[in-house]
Amino acid sequence: MAKLTVKRQSAEEEFPDLQKHNNYMAKFLTLDMYKKLRDRATPNGFTIDGVIQTGVDNPGHPFIMTVGCVAGDEETYEVFRELLDPVIEDRHGGYKPTDKHKTDLNPENLKGGEDLDPNYVLSSRVRTGRSIRGFCLPPHCSRGERRAVEKLSVDALGALTGDLKGKYYALKDMTEAEQQQLIDDHFLFDKPVSPLLLASGMARDWPDARGIWHNDNKTFLVWVNEEDHLRVISMQKGGNMREVFTRFCTGLTKIEGLFKEQGHPFMWNEHLGYVLTCPSNLGTGLRAGVHVKLPNVSKHAKFEEALKKLRLQKRGTGGVDTAAVGGVFDISNADRLGFSEVELVQMVVDGVNLLVEMEKRLEKGQSIDDLMPAQK
Repeated sequence: MAKLTVKRQSAEEEFPDLQKHNNYMAKFLTLDMYKKLRDRATPNGFTIDGVIQTGVDNPGHPFIMTVGCVAGDEETYEVFRELLDPVIEDRHGGYKPTDKHKTDLNPENLKGGEDLDPNYVLSSRVRTGRSIRGFCLPPHCSRGERRAVEKLSVDALGALTGDLKGKYYALKDMTEAEQQQLIDDHFLFDKPVSPLLLASGMARDWPDARGIWHNDNKTFLVWVNEEDHLRVISMQKGGNMREVFTRFCTGLTKIEGLFKEQGHPFMWNEHLGYVLTCPSNLGTGLRAGVHVKLPNVSKHAKFEEALKKLRLQKRGTGGVDTAAVGGVFDISNADRLGFSEVELVQMVVDGVNLLVEMEKRLEKGQSIDDLMPAQK
């Protein structure tokens, strides 16, 4: 841990006004804590002000309670643990600083999942993030680091074969129309307009060293240098979540092996699991989601309660900043840390099957009271 010697005003004068804020950072950051942490920096020079800036600039979010802080490097979670430990514990349902994370990327352990009703489930996808050890994370990395991450990624992904064989497309080489088409098809991350990305410094030098790699079938994609070094996505139309998850596990395991061969393992430790930029994505970093038609269930008084009990969350189909259109929701696991990948996908498979069953009952004008789940 480095000691910071930058000339500034007193802690009282520098402390942000968080009175109207609704995020996890604002909930736990006190003036006394800020006084203690402001004189520290990680070995790469990341400070507490870098950690909290996105939460200062974004008081709250209309649909979800945001975290309000980011990591600038792997060491951030240790150097600023007085703030980040309670944020992680609260965001991840009581996950304690002494807890150990579990990983399970064996799709054979998933029960069912190949037959989510395609009349309701329009598409299925599983995504995660990965960070490459030895580089700063996107809020703090330099241009050269970002370009080095891109080169390593292109080399590793270029070695994939068979169904996973594909091609890398650099953002700076795309036309506006090509970019927009990929965004509309849900293949590409949006242009950096999200205030959460902008405030944390993740959009610096855009679009330099950003891009998308996908296999020839467009069912396995890797985003490079957006919110995380890598975002790995397996997706396809319809309700065969088992097939999507199997491809996800196979591809991810191969990619990790290729990076290790180049001397760059992914950031991981036994407490936090896979280390990512946003504390909300620690652990598995996994979000298994479906676009599903629920026009009746979504209007039911107990919809929100059912989702909470199933440990699921809803978004609009356009992503975290959007509302649902025409009763179609993006339903996914709410947890990332403390559960394995298989456990999280299992929650989505079981939960979506139940929600579809509820939808069918309501279509017929029948009660769903007996289908209401117990807390998972």
